[in-house]
Amino acid sequence: MHARIRSAALGLAAALLVTQAGLAQQAWKYPATATVEHVDTYHGVQIADPYRWLEDDNSAQTTQWVEAQNAVTFGYLGTIPFRAALRARLDVLQDYPKYTAPSRRGTRYFFSKNSGLQEQSVLFTQVGLDGTPEVLLDPNTFSKDGTSRLTTFSPSLDGKYAVYGVSRSGSDWQDYLVIDLATKKTLADKVEWVKVSGVAWRGNGFFYSRYPAPKPGQEKSGINENHQVYFHTIGTPQSADTLVYDDPKNPQRFHGVRTTEDERFAILTISDRGKGKKGNAVFVRDFSKNETTFKPLIGEIGDDSFSVVDNVGGLLLVETDRNAPNGRVVQIDPANPAEANWKTIIAERPEPLQNAATAGDKLFLTYLKDASTRAYVHALDGTFEHEIALPGVGSANGFGGERDDTAVFYSFSSYETPASIYRYDIATKKSTVFRAPEIKGYDPSRFETRQVFYTSKDGTKVPMFVVHRKGVALDGTNPTVLYGYGGFNISQTPSFSPSRIALLEQGVVYAVANLRGGGEYGERWHEAGTKLKKQNVFDDCIAAAEWLIANKYTTSERLAVQGGSNGGLLVGAVINQRPDLFRVAFPQVGVMDMLRFHKFTIGWNWVADYGSSDNAEEFKALRAYSPLHNIRTGARYPSTLITTADHDDRVVPAHSFKYAATLQKAASPERPVLIRIETVSGHGASNVTKTLETNADLYAFLFQQMGITPKVPASN
Repeated sequence: MHARIRSAALGLAAALLVTQAGLAQQAWKYPATATVEHVDTYHGVQIADPYRWLEDDNSAQTTQWVEAQNAVTFGYLGTIPFRAALRARLDVLQDYPKYTAPSRRGTRYFFSKNSGLQEQSVLFTQVGLDGTPEVLLDPNTFSKDGTSRLTTFSPSLDGKYAVYGVSRSGSDWQDYLVIDLATKKTLADKVEWVKVSGVAWRGNGFFYSRYPAPKPGQEKSGINENHQVYFHTIGTPQSADTLVYDDPKNPQRFHGVRTTEDERFAILTISDRGKGKKGNAVFVRDFSKNETTFKPLIGEIGDDSFSVVDNVGGLLLVETDRNAPNGRVVQIDPANPAEANWKTIIAERPEPLQNAATAGDKLFLTYLKDASTRAYVHALDGTFEHEIALPGVGSANGFGGERDDTAVFYSFSSYETPASIYRYDIATKKSTVFRAPEIKGYDPSRFETRQVFYTSKDGTKVPMFVVHRKGVALDGTNPTVLYGYGGFNISQTPSFSPSRIALLEQGVVYAVANLRGGGEYGERWHEAGTKLKKQNVFDDCIAAAEWLIANKYTTSERLAVQGGSNGGLLVGAVINQRPDLFRVAFPQVGVMDMLRFHKFTIGWNWVADYGSSDNAEEFKALRAYSPLHNIRTGARYPSTLITTADHDDRVVPAHSFKYAATLQKAASPERPVLIRIETVSGHGASNVTKTLETNADLYAFLFQQMGITPKVPASN
């Protein structure tokens, strides 16, 4: 085994010496990838894993392989004549101020702003809405290369301190630090190895969740187990933190604590997704009664989800899908939590409930109507008061706040409209524009969005947004990108991307299919795309592609498919099943090895959606669609550009490494299969530059493979 790898490594090093001229003549001569004789047995079935060695992303051999693959990929991309012009155009489109909605604690307001091309957004604070904004935290100063991100920010109830989180190089690992809001100085407090955590203030400290420090070399790919809740007291070292809760007998459970706004209750939420359970249990600690332990509110973990919204007079408002797949809000007395005593405050509606929040002694609810936001205001007892008129078909987020707020803020965006911030006055029931961005040279009236409904393989009606220039000709010639996700109850709602404008202005049609597995129509829609029903997601995507072709938007020679993470899995599966439908494929940071995904970091968390190869029946379903295990030798695959990153510790890069090596060996030679491996980045790009560079390369590859020379506007 080791001799083979050493031999291959020499070939990889040689591949690094391939010249630009050579790449132009033979643009995708892949580096040789060593194989090993490794076989796993699943329920009596033997499965070869010849690229198992690529799972070790710390080895010298894997490092050489990455360098060799990047040499080929970036060498090829460097031969595309309009790549630089596309990159410059993306800079222009990105270069406008972007704000988040303000939040308040006491007299202070907090918001983030990116002036345009800053690597990271800057956190500002001001006293009163009319106050002068001052920089509070500038993540651009956290690292020399601008790849350290501000992940969370949580002020204390008294407004004296705030906890902020820092992630480095795109990692999911975070450090929590504490800042004095009056002096703007960061204190000595530092909490390490935080992951899957919130910040829950209580008096002079806060609850947080972390894992034990991983062994050296296991930080990026080692499995994460024994999630622990601690309490940190301001001014003390982490070594003095109090262990509040852990469960070493169930090492693959998530444990998180939050506190109600008044800090009367601490809410412990426990989930067990590694055992395939979608829901969670909830335990409560009432500080007003000097309780020292958590008592069950929802004592058992099943497939029903529960989320405490707020404390109202000692009774808890809880959002749940128990006996309500579209969601409802119930009132539970923590002193008498039996289900027979629950009171329904907000009954289930035909549309799925997306979020419930309180502010100004009101209950704000957002729902999805065919994947577009609707917002409503209710009294705390559930009495309907008002629908908030939103600007159109799009996505609205925010609405939460403090008990004494007189107004709330929310953002609204659509495929054509960048996110604007609105202020909703609770007394007058009116929204006004608080901040609206302007993009130089961008005219949203040139573009339009249609929502269509198509029929999937089993007769299910599936919605899809189709975005394009006005007046597009339905003659089958339009380059088209089909984007999908279809998993984890995540809804694909209208959103604005400045980079996407660079596609639309070139006549590209952009389609987003609301596949099953997402949350667009509630828990039933989600469940219909999970475990043994996962094939529904791929059928929905294939049917979307067929609809775009049948309705003359495009042809298979002008159609690309794109998705990231679970969407990367989607792309890998559909191009295995229907390679004829697509000319270009972009599987990004995808889950490609469906037999081993639960062996890395928090991959076990996905068993609730995917199932597990440890289960005989689920193994059959996973084996049937796993992107890595269903590649067909000699099939005419689309031109494929795979993307991943060296610091992706969520979907580890081994998924993409093994998939790329297998597809390169099997695919027919006339279309390239390239892998672009970003450095100092994670599951998402770690800064703005890396985002723009990746998008420019994807777009350049798209146009080049479709034989299109874009007419890129001048960058000035």
